[in-house]
Amino acid sequence: MYQLLSAKPSPYARKVRIQLAEKGIPFDLITEVPWNSDTQTPRWNPLEKLPVLICPDGSSVFESRLINEWIEARHPEPALMPADMDARFAVKRIEVICDGACDALILQLFENARPEDHRSQPWIDRQRRKVDGALRELARVVGDRGFCVGDRFTLADVATGTLLGYLKVRWPHLDWPQQYPNLAAFSERIEQRPSFAGSRPTTQVISDRVV
Repeated sequence: MYQLLSAKPSPYARKVRIQLAEKGIPFDLITEVPWNSDTQTPRWNPLEKLPVLICPDGSSVFESRLINEWIEARHPEPALMPADMDARFAVKRIEVICDGACDALILQLFENARPEDHRSQPWIDRQRRKVDGALRELARVVGDRGFCVGDRFTLADVATGTLLGYLKVRWPHLDWPQQYPNLAAFSERIEQRPSFAGSRPTTQVISDRVV
């Protein structure tokens, strides 16, 4: 059986959890705080980042998009990537946008953890612009359609849904649902899927000093 090293609020780990659930693949979930000194993450990923998929043979796969691709190659049914090349690249484009927005949100999170007189407002503003740009583009791509790409559920929907779910947990004060009501409707709809409902993010406490 697979094991998945995961952090409770992580949108990256949630993508893998959702993919495994959608495919009906059993796995053991191991919750970690990768910033804490007692984490086992470095044992499995030299970059010390989550998520990490630990295989039955003791090998590991890390970085969420690589894990998603790896699972898709080894467990192709039900397919969460289109066979058509243009549609496949459309899915990957959305994955890049969503991961980039999540990266920018996390950079803001740690910048805001600094003492106020040590924070860089220009840096924070730059990360906010990335998130704003990502949401604007996702709103355009999603429009009023049921799915992000084509007429069925793909990893693009997984990426978009997990980004929006992360915003709800870590950045509840942001007004993106009012600014992009179609994304808010998309989020409400996709969170009803069992794979999403069973993996809703929650916050974790980082006990060790990070910044």
